[in-house]
Amino acid sequence: MPKNLFRRFLPDRAWLGRQRSLQYALGDLIHDPNLWNLNRRSVSGGIAIGVLIAWLPLPAQMAAAALLALSLRVNLPLAVIVTWISNPLTMAPMYWSGYSLGVRLLGERPPRSGFEPSVQWFMAEFYRIWEPLLLGCLLLGALSAATAYALTRLLWRWQILRQINRRARLRRARRRGAGNRGAESDD
Repeated sequence: MPKNLFRRFLPDRAWLGRQRSLQYALGDLIHDPNLWNLNRRSVSGGIAIGVLIAWLPLPAQMAAAALLALSLRVNLPLAVIVTWISNPLTMAPMYWSGYSLGVRLLGERPPRSGFEPSVQWFMAEFYRIWEPLLLGCLLLGALSAATAYALTRLLWRWQILRQINRRARLRRARRRGAGNRGAESDD
């Protein structure tokens, strides 16, 4: 079942409940079962939130994902963990594609000045690139989140149907086996 896959990778709910920093930050919400449930709605919502926030050029992505997961009552650990899609290896291509899309959508021309992968360049050019960057990242984030949500629900459903079919095959095989034993004992 899909729950078992996620349980392998997520921290134990009892362990999370004992963490003082989480108790301080979340208060009584830490005991809300919706934040820790592993059902189709909660998991797909948590993954979608994590993907959406991962696309946004924010300094505190995990905190933003946690707040959104709290407000929508979806799986909190998954929402936070999935934000790690944007990491030092993936940020540049993600934000560049978001910026490129934003520039095309706004009908702007990209700046002629050369790109430098430095914080100084980013801070100096931020006033010129923030609108297309934010627009493109929001659009790509929303599309990616919707796709992740739909795929998670479809994969969850497929896994459940597969399990139901496997159980049905086992029941049929047991019935056939029991029928064969009954026929052999009649001889």
